[in-house]
Amino acid sequence: MPELPEVETVRRGLVPVLEGQRLARVEQRRPDLRFPLPERMAERLTGRRIVRLDRRAKYLLIHLDDGMVLLIHLGMSGRMMVSQGRPEIVSPHDHVVFETEAGSVVTFNDTRRFGMMDLVSQNALHAHKSLEALGPEPLSDEFDAAYLDQALARKITPIKAALLDQRVVAGLGNIYVCEALWAARISPRRVAASVAGVRAARLVPEIKAVLQRAIEAGGSSLRDYVQVDGELGYFQHSWSVYDREGQPCRTPKCRGTVQRLVQSGRSTFFCPVCQR
Repeated sequence: MPELPEVETVRRGLVPVLEGQRLARVEQRRPDLRFPLPERMAERLTGRRIVRLDRRAKYLLIHLDDGMVLLIHLGMSGRMMVSQGRPEIVSPHDHVVFETEAGSVVTFNDTRRFGMMDLVSQNALHAHKSLEALGPEPLSDEFDAAYLDQALARKITPIKAALLDQRVVAGLGNIYVCEALWAARISPRRVAASVAGVRAARLVPEIKAVLQRAIEAGGSSLRDYVQVDGELGYFQHSWSVYDREGQPCRTPKCRGTVQRLVQSGRSTFFCPVCQR
């Protein structure tokens, strides 16, 4: 599933194509994705001007000039593909097509159909069931060591599981939690409540740094993810521990070997020597 850097990369790719543009035509080719699409969605979007594009956690937020917001989640395999004019080849997985007055076309392609779209009033956005319980954005000033200390207090789950909890911090996924914990030299098995003080002060800037580097690299292309122009992200070439089981740890002077364990049904990659 695309994580925060991948969704942010998609948002940045869509801004010059959609922001400020009027939707001349919207085509909806099926009634549902993971959930039913909003009633009369294509009709309600056609003619609307896009005011701005935001992101909240792993969701794209397309603000419209009538006070509504199109909320989009890419799911496991969703892609937003940009072209000038309608593509000659139409995929059976091209489910929603947005065409602007300037002639740009954005196609939502989703092979597995785990994505979702919803139309929400801007005034009610904060209370939407997908957003209301989300923690702070990890790249925001709100997410700091003091906040993390408080959020992890009395949590006896492993720190890896705590960071994947979207109520603690929004948008983090498996890849970047593994990478940040390695960079901060914190074991993914450590009890979350013990990551306080010095450890939290180390972890927060590493989370921010890993995410920033991933965004600059266009995200990580794993399975289905591509950028809006069809290019792959390339942060996967910079992974320090993720998917490197059995390889030497990249910490200078560390003689450890990257190991894999399963936590809550998900693979965790870490170095047992330098991560404590």
